[in-house]
Amino acid sequence: MTYVGGVPVRLLAERVGSTPFFAYDRAAIDARVGELRSALPADVHLSYAVKANPMPAVVQHFAQAVDALDVASGAEMRVALDTGIEPGAVSFAGPGKSVAELTSAVAAGVLVEIESPLEADRLVEAAERLGLRPRVAVRVNPDFEVKGSGMRMGGGAQQFGVDAEMVPMLLKTLHERDVEVAGFHVFSGSQNLHADILATAQERTVDLVLRLADDLPGEATYLNIGGGFGIPYYTQDQPLDVALVGSRLEALLASRVRPALPSAQVVIELGRYLIGEAGVYVTRVVDRKISRGKTFLIVDGGMHHQLAASGNFGQVIRRNYPISVVTASGPADVAEETVQVVGCLCTPLDLLGDKVSLPRAEVGDLVVVHQAGAYGLTASPTAFLSHPAPLEVLV
Repeated sequence: MTYVGGVPVRLLAERVGSTPFFAYDRAAIDARVGELRSALPADVHLSYAVKANPMPAVVQHFAQAVDALDVASGAEMRVALDTGIEPGAVSFAGPGKSVAELTSAVAAGVLVEIESPLEADRLVEAAERLGLRPRVAVRVNPDFEVKGSGMRMGGGAQQFGVDAEMVPMLLKTLHERDVEVAGFHVFSGSQNLHADILATAQERTVDLVLRLADDLPGEATYLNIGGGFGIPYYTQDQPLDVALVGSRLEALLASRVRPALPSAQVVIELGRYLIGEAGVYVTRVVDRKISRGKTFLIVDGGMHHQLAASGNFGQVIRRNYPISVVTASGPADVAEETVQVVGCLCTPLDLLGDKVSLPRAEVGDLVVVHQAGAYGLTASPTAFLSHPAPLEVLV
């Protein structure tokens, strides 16, 4: 039996009233935050990356559970501020921020993470118009790469951040223009399941930041060392050893960071790791057909809601997310069969499960895609073929 927030999915579908839908589990979110609090050094702040799942109810819940929120657009910033969190606990990252977004951030008192010299100029001009002194951090594109990440976001040439070798000149310019530079943000990559690699990346990040801190006009008060903690999606994936990451980080802070930067608040910024395993995508079988020896379960959802599960969101080799079946009558002791779980879109790309072994499902039964809490609805082409949007619930 599959549950979300203690509610059986079959009953939850009746409560929601229609399929497909996303459901997120409050207790699972709280448990994950608790595990991190236990594993990481006590003085490290947790920041939730809103881009992973910006559903307002989810963000509101995280605003009470973590120390900070990180946003990547003006709309996400408004959702974060609507929670009532202290604006100074909101950071705004991402390339290509508009003048309007920068102006809103300065007016709100949000920490802006600068991604380029031109963005810095635009921010200062906005602050001067408002008569305010902005608080910023410099996002640094490091001079090293992190192996093992699902998506590399640092090292080499990047649209993200300011190249490490250009940071001292930018810091000098910001000081001359009376900007409060709180510190640095370094984010090297995402979806990493290797504790040793993550710990080594944190060590190299600290080495880099300590070099750059010599050029700060004042004392560093903010050090966002990124996140990148991965979750297991596929059968061969092993969960991240977060306890090992935490113990290595504690040693790093004790030996390097606290002595050199005693006023710096160290931040771990996580999205997928906090919400990914707390969500499911529920869709209903609307047709069952046999085509030349293959069984197809056709569901009323698909890649327009769950692009990542279809294999079209960064996968080089397509692999199945965990999938389960909930029958109309509840658990059933039926033989498993190999099926193709496909969506309702008119494209062969709309594949949620390829040669997946499931208990026999009939029309009206539910198919549940797990690990669906992060980069689901808002990372999918919801307008494709003009099907209705799914509902979202926090249980």
